[in-house]
This record gives sequence, C-alpha cells and structure tokens, in this order.
Amino acid sequence: MDERVGRACEQYERAIFQGDVTGLAGVDRELNAAEAELALARGKLLHAHFLDGREQEDPRELELFRRSLELYEALGDERGRAEALFWIGCFHQVVRDDAESALAALESSAALARQSGDQLILSYALRHLGIAAHREGRADEAAQLLGESTELRRTLGFTAGVAANLVGLVHLAIDQGRSADAEALLAEATTLAEAAGATAILNQLTAARGRL
Repeated sequence: MDERVGRACEQYERAIFQGDVTGLAGVDRELNAAEAELALARGKLLHAHFLDGREQEDPRELELFRRSLELYEALGDERGRAEALFWIGCFHQVVRDDAESALAALESSAALARQSGDQLILSYALRHLGIAAHREGRADEAAQLLGESTELRRTLGFTAGVAANLVGLVHLAIDQGRSADAEALLAEATTLAEAAGATAILNQLTAARGRL
C-alpha cells in the first residue's frame, strides 16, 4: 500500500474511534498528490500504447492529464502543474496534431518548469517546442530550443534523452545541407543510444541516416 493511503486509513481510524480529526486536511492533500501522480502515470502508459502504433487515440489519456493538472493546481504545486501541462501539450502535438493547443500548453509548461527548477520537465517542454518550430520552418529557433534541451539533459545524465534530441538536430542539419554536421551528430547519437540501450532511438537514427 502507498504510504499516503496508509496514513489516510490510520487517520480515518483516529477520527472514528478517538475523535481526532486534526489530521484530515493533511491526508486529503496527500491523497490528492497521490491521485495526481497516478493520473499522470496512467496517461503516460496510454501514450506509450499510442506510440506503439497498435492502438488508436484513447480519450482517457487527455482526461487523465487534465485531472492531474486540476489536482496540482488545487495543491498549488507548480512543478506538478509543469509536468501535467507538458503531457497535455505532448498529447495535442503527437496524438491530435493540434499545433495551436500544443504550443499554449508547452509554453506554459516551460515557464512553470523554469520557476520550479525542474530541469527534466523543462528539457521535455523545450524539446517539443523545438519540434514545433522545426515543423513550422523556423530552423534557427528549433536548433536553439533543441540545443538548450540537450544541454539540460547532458547535465542530468539523461543519455537516452540526449540521443533522442540529437535525432532532431540531425534532421535539421540535413534540411540545411550541413552534411558534415549531420554525420558528426549521427555518430555521437549512435554511441549514446547504444550505451543507453535505446533501440527505438537507434531505429530513428537509421531512418535519419537514410536521408543523407
């Protein structure tokens, strides 16, 4: 049992049998935080199923991310809000191909992640803002955003995430006719992906190499 659920059960017994209700508000907040985390986790699993390509959009995914955001807002948790907003933006960008809705959520996520100091979520928001800029033909902005995300991931030791970002930078280099840069990025990304056991990223790099 999750510790927070256990504490809620203990508080219930104290309230019922001892008349001690002083801890009810505290365990309510803990359960809201636990529910927010669970909603995010369930939504992310549905997103993984969608990316696997064997399932269509599941409307519960967006509902779960929105529920998580609602709970984090009630808790006043900026870091949690940043994460929930990122996943809402990711859903709109990846699943719905709704650039406008995605951009609003991703920009809000990035701003909140900076305020709360969550470098990992910031790296994700910047990555997907970079993807949005690339799709809209703003190559320089895309490179800047992906570059900032990549440096954050290097600092965090998020090797697979660095490799994933380098895939995007490879495509940018190819689009701009910078073949030598693309080759160098491919080599680095391949080394990192192999070290991280990131087979999916290696497949993306093979596809990118085919464009050279």
